[in-house]
Amino acid sequence: MNDGTHNPDVLSCLVNLSNDEVLTPPEIANAMLDLLPQELFSDPSVTFLDPCCKSGVFLREIAKRLNKGLEAKIPDREERLAHIFKKQIFGIAITELTSLLARRGVYCSKFPNGPYSVVHFDNAEGNIRYKHLPHSWSGRKCVFCGASSAAYGEQARKKGTESHAYEFIHTNHPSTLFHMNFDVIIGNPPYQLSDGGDTEERRRGGAIPLYHLFIQQAKKLNPCYLIMIVPSRWFSGGRGLDQFRNEMLSDKRLVQIVDYSDSSECFPGVEIKGGISYFLWNRAHQGDCLVKNIRHGAIQTMRRPLLEKDCETFIRYNEAIPILRKVLQVSQKSIKSLISSQKPFGFRTYVKGSKERMPDSVILYANNHVGFVNRDEISQNTAWVDKYKVFISSAYGAGEDFPHQILNKPFLGEPGSCCTETYLVIGPFNNKEEAEHVMSYIRTKFFRFIVLLKKNTQHAAARVYSFVPMQDFSKAWTDEELYAKYSLTEEEISFIESMIRPMEGD
Repeated sequence: MNDGTHNPDVLSCLVNLSNDEVLTPPEIANAMLDLLPQELFSDPSVTFLDPCCKSGVFLREIAKRLNKGLEAKIPDREERLAHIFKKQIFGIAITELTSLLARRGVYCSKFPNGPYSVVHFDNAEGNIRYKHLPHSWSGRKCVFCGASSAAYGEQARKKGTESHAYEFIHTNHPSTLFHMNFDVIIGNPPYQLSDGGDTEERRRGGAIPLYHLFIQQAKKLNPCYLIMIVPSRWFSGGRGLDQFRNEMLSDKRLVQIVDYSDSSECFPGVEIKGGISYFLWNRAHQGDCLVKNIRHGAIQTMRRPLLEKDCETFIRYNEAIPILRKVLQVSQKSIKSLISSQKPFGFRTYVKGSKERMPDSVILYANNHVGFVNRDEISQNTAWVDKYKVFISSAYGAGEDFPHQILNKPFLGEPGSCCTETYLVIGPFNNKEEAEHVMSYIRTKFFRFIVLLKKNTQHAAARVYSFVPMQDFSKAWTDEELYAKYSLTEEEISFIESMIRPMEGD
């Protein structure tokens, strides 16, 4: 009986179990499979591997396509299914629980050697394997994934903590896992691993990225095609990702990138800072990449080199390409030369200073706090203390929705002031007017849009200001003046205004 009640795919209901190990909705899995040449699903010799199985959705959807595509070549359904499940699709589960979930989704039974499995195997794993592994410690870190021994070592295991020593990336020889070649490798790897056992990283809210290790390991197997869905943070590098970013952006075998700046458009109910993207890598491809931006349901597509010629970096948004080219053509010098490194005065975030002003003390701006420190406590850039400068947060996040503010409000640092690493310093300047004119520039949508091109996460280190052109700070600046200076079209201005909102307090 059909009463019209919606009966969703059970895997669609399980997509938001964790921000680190996000299950893939079936519709996204199929969109990824659509990137492949569809004749692959009519070839009984093609093999598929998901090296990071969670729900088994990729293998299940592949099996559906193969079942249809091989009808003419293997007419008998039972024989066809036996061939597909035993000869063509393979998986490596990331935990014991997901191994059971994946086998249930693919074989219709947690135990493929049982009576309810759609295809009978002689073992309880079928072709979806799971092996519990310990980490390989060298000092305090795992040599394969960088996990902390304090968080994932023997003492943690005694408390029943999952080890997260994923089999696919905890070997130097991934080809020995199945002793066979794979034509297609596809998956949604774990994104990161908490490093909470390390005091320093815990203080910094640290988590080590993992997803790039799955991609690098998959390339070692030299498949014909590789498709993975991962956080888009790799576009701008960052902790543990700089080398990987350079490898990816220099790889001419990337055929297509599909990028969601708002992760909830891809994974409903899940917020992943910096958005989410999936890509198709083709061993035989050499050329430009088709970049597809998806934002609020609108799609912008452009085939282009991943590295812009004049700046050797990846520009995420297609509409931003002509804007940046105009800026770089007019202005070659960057404001980055005025931006300090982290810890501009040597103080960590947790330093608060004294509540009381002391003789020869200076103001210390800390995280939501103002205190005082002696001058002899300042270990770096002491010459800046008695000059005018601008302070701006070294991190700012306000969700994934556009238009976005991008940066926190700057504020004036008067002579006799310093800050912790909560802030970066812009300057120093010889007079108050010059510092105020810099702040007027920061408040423009133009300035913050150019920052956005390198800022994919909440962190705003000096490198995100690399594209921002230097200006004459003997005067204040407005968006109208900047739009005119760089000859931006109405369409380009409209795009900037759709991405950047006025700064709070303006």
